[in-house]
Amino acid sequence: MDKQNTQMNASHPETNLPAGYPPQYPPTAFQGPSGYNGYPGPQVGYPPPPAGHSGPGPAGFPVPNQPVYNQPGGAAGIPWMPAPPPPLNCPPGLEYLSQIDQILIHQQIELLEVLTGFETNNKYEIKNSFGQRVYFAAEDTDCCTRNCCGPSRPFTLRIIDNMGREVITLERPLRCNSCCCPCCLQEIEIQAPPGVPVGYVIQTWHPCLPKFTIQNEKREDVLKISGPCVVCSCCGDVDFEIKSLDEQCVVGKISKHWTGILKEAFTDADNFGIQFPLDLDVKMKAVMMGACFLIDFMFFESTGSQEQKSGVW
Repeated sequence: MDKQNTQMNASHPETNLPAGYPPQYPPTAFQGPSGYNGYPGPQVGYPPPPAGHSGPGPAGFPVPNQPVYNQPGGAAGIPWMPAPPPPLNCPPGLEYLSQIDQILIHQQIELLEVLTGFETNNKYEIKNSFGQRVYFAAEDTDCCTRNCCGPSRPFTLRIIDNMGREVITLERPLRCNSCCCPCCLQEIEIQAPPGVPVGYVIQTWHPCLPKFTIQNEKREDVLKISGPCVVCSCCGDVDFEIKSLDEQCVVGKISKHWTGILKEAFTDADNFGIQFPLDLDVKMKAVMMGACFLIDFMFFESTGSQEQKSGVW
């Protein structure tokens, strides 16, 4: 018996264990070629990692590679969120929202706008809490409208998924931008798919606070949004609470995140976070995204060198 153990250890010198002890790890002779995205190579007798697997994702979750197809803009190498099975009666493309209770919206910095002050179309990356890209949003307005109307401009915002399909369209009409005129306040329409309204965000007149009402496709009130009296992102986040209709229960919030003194002073690129219940209807989650973009244009589209709105305006 001792003779057999001695021969076994001699045949695998890298184990360096006394005779009679089995090796703790598989010796290199039993491992396949290494270098598969950081994984050790497949061992003899075991199948290789499944095709399309790109290694461990955030918090140890595997991140399958998504089809490239016509991937929209954004930083290269950022993984797309895997498409979950669509729930019943879910508009196409909104199935991603059924799996998340938080959305991060990062506006891209436009170099031309920073250097010249010439207003360009806004672009946004929409991610989940793991940093995986869920959607990409791009403003679609003409040059004259952007530079003549400024943050008050009407716009069409197109949101596309990882397949390059337009799954959500936001339409903001031209409205009055003063609290002294409560008859023609701000609003935005959310369509999913494009051409099919799923909800609206309507500004509610108030002399001191920014308030909004979230409505469904039948224009029935569903939720309320209430912001702080002073809407100024100075070294801190600004929270807009999402409340029940009686405003007694907070069910979520839209937060404008502080991005640093340089970025706040010289660009209008903002970062937002949206929190909502996981089991909320995906249509209402899409409407909350529309509310976030409306709040961005109303209160945070100007750079630090320009006048920033405080209070309601």
